[in-house]
Amino acid sequence: MTAIAYVPTALVRLDEPPAPAAVGVGIHGPAGQVDEFRLPDLWQFHLYDYEADLTVDGVGHEIRPGSVSLVPPGTPVRYRYRGRSEHFYVHARLGTVGSPREVPTVQHAGRQAAQLTGQLRQAVAAWPSTPGRAVAEVWAALWRVAELAPPHDRNTPAATHPAVAAAVALIEARLAEPLTVPEIAKAVGVSHNHLTRLFRTATKETVVGYIRARRMAQARHLLRASTLSIPAIAATVGIPDLQRFNKTCHRELGASPRAVRAHLA
Repeated sequence: MTAIAYVPTALVRLDEPPAPAAVGVGIHGPAGQVDEFRLPDLWQFHLYDYEADLTVDGVGHEIRPGSVSLVPPGTPVRYRYRGRSEHFYVHARLGTVGSPREVPTVQHAGRQAAQLTGQLRQAVAAWPSTPGRAVAEVWAALWRVAELAPPHDRNTPAATHPAVAAAVALIEARLAEPLTVPEIAKAVGVSHNHLTRLFRTATKETVVGYIRARRMAQARHLLRASTLSIPAIAATVGIPDLQRFNKTCHRELGASPRAVRAHLA
Protein backbone atom coordinates (compact mmCIF):
# COMPACT_ATOMS: atom_id res chain seq x y z
CA MET A 1 0.00 0.00 0.00
CA THR A 2 1.34 3.44 -0.96
CA ALA A 3 1.67 5.84 1.97
CA ILE A 4 -0.23 9.11 1.69
CA ALA A 5 2.00 12.10 2.29
CA TYR A 6 0.91 14.39 5.10
CA VAL A 7 0.45 17.93 3.85
CA PRO A 8 0.14 20.47 6.70
CA THR A 9 -2.53 23.08 6.10
CA ALA A 10 -3.74 26.30 7.67
CA LEU A 11 -7.26 27.67 7.89
CA VAL A 12 -7.45 31.19 6.49
CA ARG A 13 -10.32 33.64 6.17
CA LEU A 14 -10.01 36.08 3.28
CA ASP A 15 -13.41 37.77 3.20
CA GLU A 16 -11.88 40.95 4.60
CA PRO A 17 -8.55 42.55 3.67
CA PRO A 18 -5.33 41.66 5.47
CA ALA A 19 -3.59 44.15 7.75
CA PRO A 20 0.11 44.05 6.83
CA ALA A 21 2.69 45.05 9.42
CA ALA A 22 5.59 44.68 7.00
CA VAL A 23 6.00 44.05 3.27
CA GLY A 24 9.40 43.65 1.68
CA VAL A 25 12.20 41.60 0.16
CA GLY A 26 14.23 39.41 2.48
CA ILE A 27 17.81 38.35 1.69
CA HIS A 28 19.28 35.55 3.76
CA GLY A 29 22.25 33.21 3.66
CA PRO A 30 25.34 35.42 3.70
CA ALA A 31 25.07 36.05 7.45
CA GLY A 32 24.39 32.43 8.36
CA GLN A 33 23.08 29.19 6.94
CA VAL A 34 20.28 28.62 9.46
CA ASP A 35 17.46 30.80 10.80
CA GLU A 36 14.94 29.74 13.45
CA PHE A 37 12.12 32.03 14.54
CA ARG A 38 8.38 32.57 14.83
CA LEU A 39 6.03 35.55 14.67
CA PRO A 40 3.82 35.39 17.77
CA ASP A 41 0.96 37.53 16.42
CA LEU A 42 1.38 37.67 12.63
CA TRP A 43 0.99 35.40 9.62
CA GLN A 44 4.08 34.82 7.46
CA PHE A 45 3.44 34.91 3.70
CA HIS A 46 6.55 34.21 1.59
CA LEU A 47 7.24 33.75 -2.13
CA TYR A 48 10.67 32.18 -2.67
CA ASP A 49 13.29 32.64 -5.37
CA TYR A 50 15.79 30.09 -4.05
CA GLU A 51 16.29 26.50 -2.95
CA ALA A 52 16.39 25.70 0.75
CA ASP A 53 15.08 23.37 3.42
CA LEU A 54 12.19 24.72 5.45
CA THR A 55 10.70 23.15 8.55
CA VAL A 56 7.28 24.41 9.66
CA ASP A 57 6.13 23.25 13.09
CA GLY A 58 8.37 20.18 12.84
CA VAL A 59 7.37 19.19 9.27
CA GLY A 60 10.10 19.44 6.64
CA HIS A 61 9.69 20.92 3.16
CA GLU A 62 12.06 21.48 0.27
CA ILE A 63 11.43 24.88 -1.25
CA ARG A 64 12.53 26.08 -4.68
CA PRO A 65 11.92 29.14 -6.85
CA GLY A 66 8.16 29.60 -7.11
CA SER A 67 7.37 27.98 -3.75
CA VAL A 68 5.04 29.86 -1.41
CA SER A 69 4.43 29.49 2.31
CA LEU A 70 1.58 30.74 4.46
CA VAL A 71 2.36 30.14 8.12
CA PRO A 72 -0.05 30.90 11.00
CA PRO A 73 0.95 33.13 13.94
CA GLY A 74 3.06 31.51 16.64
CA THR A 75 4.27 28.66 14.41
CA PRO A 76 8.02 27.95 14.63
CA VAL A 77 9.93 27.85 11.35
CA ARG A 78 13.50 26.80 10.58
CA TYR A 79 15.35 27.61 7.36
CA ARG A 80 18.54 25.97 6.17
CA TYR A 81 19.89 28.01 3.27
CA ARG A 82 22.14 26.91 0.41
CA GLY A 83 23.65 30.30 -0.30
CA ARG A 84 22.27 33.77 -0.96
CA SER A 85 18.48 33.48 -0.63
CA GLU A 86 15.96 36.13 -1.66
CA HIS A 87 12.22 36.15 -1.17
CA PHE A 88 9.19 38.42 -0.98
CA TYR A 89 7.63 38.50 2.45
CA VAL A 90 4.46 39.83 4.05
CA HIS A 91 3.88 39.79 7.80
CA ALA A 92 0.22 40.49 8.43
CA ARG A 93 -2.89 39.95 10.45
CA LEU A 94 -5.56 38.14 8.47
CA GLY A 95 -9.30 38.54 8.74
CA THR A 96 -11.51 36.66 11.17
CA VAL A 97 -14.81 36.67 9.27
CA GLY A 98 -16.12 34.51 6.46
CA SER A 99 -15.78 30.84 5.64
CA PRO A 100 -12.39 29.31 6.47
CA ARG A 101 -10.34 27.97 3.57
CA GLU A 102 -7.87 25.14 4.02
CA VAL A 103 -4.54 26.12 2.43
CA PRO A 104 -1.26 24.14 2.45
CA THR A 105 1.34 25.89 4.56
CA VAL A 106 3.91 25.23 1.81
CA GLN A 107 3.17 24.62 -1.88
CA HIS A 108 4.48 25.50 -5.33
CA ALA A 109 2.75 28.23 -7.33
CA GLY A 110 3.43 26.61 -10.69
CA ARG A 111 2.19 28.75 -13.56
CA GLN A 112 0.84 31.28 -11.05
CA ALA A 113 4.33 32.15 -9.82
CA ALA A 114 4.82 34.95 -12.35
CA GLN A 115 1.52 36.61 -11.44
CA LEU A 116 2.30 36.30 -7.72
CA THR A 117 5.72 37.82 -8.29
CA GLY A 118 4.13 40.76 -10.07
CA GLN A 119 1.56 41.31 -7.33
CA LEU A 120 4.09 41.18 -4.51
CA ARG A 121 6.54 43.39 -6.40
CA GLN A 122 3.76 45.97 -6.71
CA ALA A 123 2.98 45.58 -3.01
CA VAL A 124 6.60 46.19 -2.06
CA ALA A 125 6.75 49.27 -4.31
CA ALA A 126 3.58 50.67 -2.74
CA TRP A 127 4.57 49.97 0.88
CA PRO A 128 4.56 52.11 2.98
CA SER A 129 3.91 55.24 0.91
CA THR A 130 0.63 53.94 -0.52
CA PRO A 131 -0.51 51.29 1.97
CA GLY A 132 -3.97 50.91 0.46
CA ARG A 133 -2.46 49.80 -2.85
CA ALA A 134 -0.13 47.42 -1.01
CA VAL A 135 -3.05 45.88 0.88
CA ALA A 136 -4.97 45.39 -2.38
CA GLU A 137 -2.03 43.60 -4.02
CA VAL A 138 -1.39 41.40 -0.96
CA TRP A 139 -5.07 40.52 -0.67
CA ALA A 140 -5.24 39.51 -4.33
CA ALA A 141 -2.05 37.46 -3.96
CA LEU A 142 -3.46 35.66 -0.91
CA TRP A 143 -6.58 34.73 -2.83
CA ARG A 144 -4.41 33.41 -5.66
CA VAL A 145 -2.44 31.27 -3.19
CA ALA A 146 -5.63 30.02 -1.52
CA GLU A 147 -6.86 28.71 -4.86
CA LEU A 148 -3.65 26.96 -5.95
CA ALA A 149 -4.45 23.61 -4.36
CA PRO A 150 -7.53 21.49 -5.14
CA PRO A 151 -10.25 22.21 -2.57
CA HIS A 152 -10.96 19.69 0.18
CA ASP A 153 -14.28 20.95 1.48
CA ARG A 154 -15.32 24.35 0.28
CA ASN A 155 -18.91 25.49 0.34
CA THR A 156 -18.66 27.39 -2.93
CA PRO A 157 -20.29 25.94 -6.04
CA ALA A 158 -17.46 26.92 -8.33
CA ALA A 159 -14.80 25.13 -6.33
CA THR A 160 -16.12 21.57 -6.67
CA HIS A 161 -14.54 20.96 -10.08
CA PRO A 162 -12.27 23.13 -12.25
CA ALA A 163 -14.71 22.93 -15.17
CA VAL A 164 -17.50 24.31 -12.98
CA ALA A 165 -15.23 27.11 -11.75
CA ALA A 166 -14.33 27.99 -15.33
CA ALA A 167 -17.98 27.84 -16.42
CA VAL A 168 -19.10 30.12 -13.59
CA ALA A 169 -16.34 32.62 -14.42
CA LEU A 170 -17.36 32.59 -18.09
CA ILE A 171 -21.04 33.06 -17.22
CA GLU A 172 -20.28 35.99 -14.90
CA ALA A 173 -18.13 37.66 -17.58
CA ARG A 174 -20.71 37.20 -20.33
CA LEU A 175 -24.10 37.67 -18.68
CA ALA A 176 -24.99 40.29 -21.30
CA GLU A 177 -24.32 37.89 -24.19
CA PRO A 178 -26.29 34.94 -25.54
CA LEU A 179 -25.10 31.81 -23.75
CA THR A 180 -25.74 28.16 -24.52
CA VAL A 181 -24.67 25.12 -22.56
CA PRO A 182 -22.82 23.52 -25.52
CA GLU A 183 -20.68 26.62 -26.11
CA ILE A 184 -19.90 26.95 -22.39
CA ALA A 185 -18.94 23.27 -22.24
CA LYS A 186 -16.69 23.65 -25.27
CA ALA A 187 -15.03 26.74 -23.78
CA VAL A 188 -14.19 24.91 -20.52
CA GLY A 189 -13.06 21.72 -22.24
CA VAL A 190 -15.75 19.19 -21.31
CA SER A 191 -18.77 17.68 -23.03
CA HIS A 192 -22.25 19.15 -22.76
CA ASN A 193 -23.51 16.18 -20.73
CA HIS A 194 -20.46 16.12 -18.44
CA LEU A 195 -20.76 19.82 -17.63
CA THR A 196 -24.46 19.36 -16.92
CA ARG A 197 -23.70 16.57 -14.44
CA LEU A 198 -20.84 18.45 -12.79
CA PHE A 199 -22.89 21.63 -12.49
CA ARG A 200 -25.89 19.91 -10.95
CA THR A 201 -23.63 18.18 -8.41
CA ALA A 202 -21.92 21.46 -7.50
CA THR A 203 -24.85 23.88 -7.52
CA LYS A 204 -27.96 21.68 -7.22
CA GLU A 205 -29.31 23.31 -10.36
CA THR A 206 -28.90 23.25 -14.13
CA VAL A 207 -26.53 25.47 -16.07
CA VAL A 208 -29.51 27.24 -17.64
CA GLY A 209 -31.10 27.70 -14.22
CA TYR A 210 -27.88 29.16 -12.84
CA ILE A 211 -27.59 31.62 -15.73
CA ARG A 212 -31.20 32.71 -15.27
CA ALA A 213 -30.74 33.16 -11.51
CA ARG A 214 -27.58 35.24 -11.95
CA ARG A 215 -29.22 37.41 -14.61
CA MET A 216 -32.21 38.05 -12.38
CA ALA A 217 -30.04 38.80 -9.36
CA GLN A 218 -28.19 41.38 -11.45
CA ALA A 219 -31.46 42.75 -12.81
CA ARG A 220 -32.91 43.15 -9.30
CA HIS A 221 -29.75 44.97 -8.18
CA LEU A 222 -29.74 47.36 -11.14
CA LEU A 223 -33.46 48.04 -10.92
CA ARG A 224 -33.23 48.97 -7.25
CA ALA A 225 -29.77 50.52 -7.00
CA SER A 226 -29.41 52.41 -10.30
CA THR A 227 -31.27 54.83 -12.53
CA LEU A 228 -30.48 52.85 -15.67
CA SER A 229 -33.45 52.56 -17.97
CA ILE A 230 -35.31 49.26 -17.98
CA PRO A 231 -34.32 48.54 -21.62
CA ALA A 232 -30.67 49.16 -20.71
CA ILE A 233 -30.91 46.82 -17.73
CA ALA A 234 -32.59 44.16 -19.85
CA ALA A 235 -29.73 44.35 -22.35
CA THR A 236 -27.10 44.35 -19.60
CA VAL A 237 -28.38 41.06 -18.21
CA GLY A 238 -28.63 39.38 -21.60
CA ILE A 239 -32.42 39.59 -22.14
CA PRO A 240 -32.77 42.51 -24.57
CA ASP A 241 -36.30 41.51 -25.66
CA LEU A 242 -38.45 43.63 -23.33
CA GLN A 243 -41.46 41.33 -23.48
CA ARG A 244 -39.32 38.37 -22.51
CA PHE A 245 -37.59 40.44 -19.80
CA ASN A 246 -40.97 41.39 -18.32
CA LYS A 247 -42.15 37.79 -18.32
CA THR A 248 -38.90 36.61 -16.73
CA CYS A 249 -39.12 39.27 -14.02
CA HIS A 250 -42.70 38.25 -13.23
CA ARG A 251 -41.70 34.58 -13.05
CA GLU A 252 -38.39 34.91 -11.17
CA LEU A 253 -38.82 38.11 -9.14
CA GLY A 254 -42.55 38.00 -8.63
CA ALA A 255 -43.37 41.36 -10.22
CA SER A 256 -42.82 43.60 -13.21
CA PRO A 257 -39.53 45.49 -13.60
CA ARG A 258 -41.30 48.73 -12.61
CA ALA A 259 -42.67 47.15 -9.46
CA VAL A 260 -39.27 45.73 -8.55
CA ARG A 261 -37.77 49.17 -9.07
CA ALA A 262 -40.42 50.63 -6.78
CA HIS A 263 -39.46 48.06 -4.11
CA LEU A 264 -42.85 46.43 -4.35
CA ALA A 265 -41.29 42.96 -4.83
